[in-house]
Amino acid sequence: MSYLKFNQEELVNLEYSLPKEVVLANGTGGYCNTTIVGCNTRKYHGLFVMPIEEFGGVNHILLSSVDETLIQHEKEFNLGIRSYGKIYEPRGHKYIVDFQFDKECTIEYRVGGMIFRKSMIFVKGKEQLLIKYTLVQAHSQTSLRLKPFMAFREVHTLTQQNPQASTNYGIVDNGASYKMYEGFPTLHLQLSKDSDYLHNPDWYKDVVYSDEQRRGFEYKEDLFVPGVFEMPIAAGESIILSVSTSEVSTKGLKKLYDKEVKNAPSRSDYDACLKIAAKDFIVKTPKGTEILSGYSWESKGLRETLISLPGLTLFADGDVATFDKILKTTIKIYQNQLYNGSRQAEAALWMFWVAQQYAAFTGDAQGAWDKFKTVLKKVADSFIEGGRMGVHLNKDNGMLWTKMNGVALSWMNAYGSDSRPIAERGGYQVETNALWYNALCYLIENETKYGKGGKTVYAWMDVKEKIEKNYYNMFWVEERAHLADYVDEQGQNKFTRPNQVFACALEYSPVSEEVKANVLRSINRELLTSRGLRTLSPKNPLYKGVYEGNQNQRDHAHHQGCTRPWMICFYIESSLKLFGGAFISQAEELVNAYEADMNIHGIGSISELYNGDPEYVPHGAICHTGAISEILRAKHIIAKFKND
Repeated sequence: MSYLKFNQEELVNLEYSLPKEVVLANGTGGYCNTTIVGCNTRKYHGLFVMPIEEFGGVNHILLSSVDETLIQHEKEFNLGIRSYGKIYEPRGHKYIVDFQFDKECTIEYRVGGMIFRKSMIFVKGKEQLLIKYTLVQAHSQTSLRLKPFMAFREVHTLTQQNPQASTNYGIVDNGASYKMYEGFPTLHLQLSKDSDYLHNPDWYKDVVYSDEQRRGFEYKEDLFVPGVFEMPIAAGESIILSVSTSEVSTKGLKKLYDKEVKNAPSRSDYDACLKIAAKDFIVKTPKGTEILSGYSWESKGLRETLISLPGLTLFADGDVATFDKILKTTIKIYQNQLYNGSRQAEAALWMFWVAQQYAAFTGDAQGAWDKFKTVLKKVADSFIEGGRMGVHLNKDNGMLWTKMNGVALSWMNAYGSDSRPIAERGGYQVETNALWYNALCYLIENETKYGKGGKTVYAWMDVKEKIEKNYYNMFWVEERAHLADYVDEQGQNKFTRPNQVFACALEYSPVSEEVKANVLRSINRELLTSRGLRTLSPKNPLYKGVYEGNQNQRDHAHHQGCTRPWMICFYIESSLKLFGGAFISQAEELVNAYEADMNIHGIGSISELYNGDPEYVPHGAICHTGAISEILRAKHIIAKFKND
């Protein structure tokens, strides 16, 4: 029995099944993403989604869905499902009796005396989705009809019927090819069995994406159906549909499908799901090996890449080779952000943390220093010399001042409907300066041990000592016994936020053990939940504990109360350092709590954020790289702590 499965009673209840989504990824940025009953509820949903380099590498949905129809005695049973507002037509979900997600994604239907199974898998490293149709049981002659629904549009937009769309098709081996617009790749639909193809171009109008409607976005789309494929299918027979940007040989489709399933890892338990999800974020692109920040509206960024890199590679399965590839690509494509800055003002400082994680994992401190030293020295000097976007060094107190009016320069970067940051946090940020201190300490220690030392070390030492004199006095909030979130021209921002946890978790900290204990007690009282750390204390009048409403309301909840799973590892790390073995049981409870969510939002993965209020309902990206990577790192830290 599959670890990830749903029964008939659950599946036919759309209120239960529609919020549950599945993602299949191919390792090059392409994916299939839909609900467990096959009804698309987001504009990001599609069976075949690909990055198109000619359009800047942005993902585009080529094939939205395929309707399968079983025909017996001239009676048709349509297994598809599509929303037209309050009406779902067809209503194929009523025939579903089982859903399983293991090596492949499988839906089983029962229609009268027929049992029909649909399974899907993405070919790794290729732009090819395989769908396997098996008529498990039938007592009469049966035909299978396939009706493809095309979108050919960028994932963030919707399309409507238009005269520019080409309704033509090409003939290929056991199938047809389509190219709706110039610049797009050609989509090939090919079958492992001969079929009759009837070309009958038509538009299905006003398809509704209920999740976009709920979120206050445009939610209606017209989808193009070029025609239908029809063929007989016998009891016990399997037919493979290949969806690809290249024409393929149909003779080997069944063998290819079996090979991909055999080589695919099994989602057999919690740990296996985490590790598979981790690999899905790592993609090979024309630029090299990169990390996606999440599905299905994934993006890429320096901060997200660096924070997730150790967890997705080293702490997932010890994959040093992939770590090296991603590191090489990151340094190459993010040179400007590393050395000149960006709106991710502190992002470059995470590179020092990555070096520390590498050293800790390999046990080779000098090897880590040799690998990272050139980049790290250049990054540190760029902060000292100045000229970086949005941040400059105060040479009197050693601190980094981070501010651009109207711009969010920290990871709390949501904006409201007025285009103003929800949490601008301009000034001396508590986590940025903790990262800065950690960076300087790492440089000084390793250059002293393994380098030439000299004037450069003295320059770093001067700044480090100034931070040691000023950090506590600047950030400590006596009446609340925790660290201020940031300090600006008006003084301390005393909001209780989780950013102070980094001052406790980093290898080198600018605060004492006593301060760390107080910070963790504050986090325990007001921010800690079973699904990560709240972004703001419930005692704060700005707190919003539920992620709901229109876009503006959701954006205000984004960093004003919703929890972040990716921060839980830093809390666990801090607590284990301070409290030792006494905290192991709670640490394990925190990381294992997410197992209960494997069947809730992104099936087999962990979501980007949760409500700050119980019940802690997941929201945001259904598969989030920070959440997965930091849960994996936390599990590694706990295991190592228990073994030492």
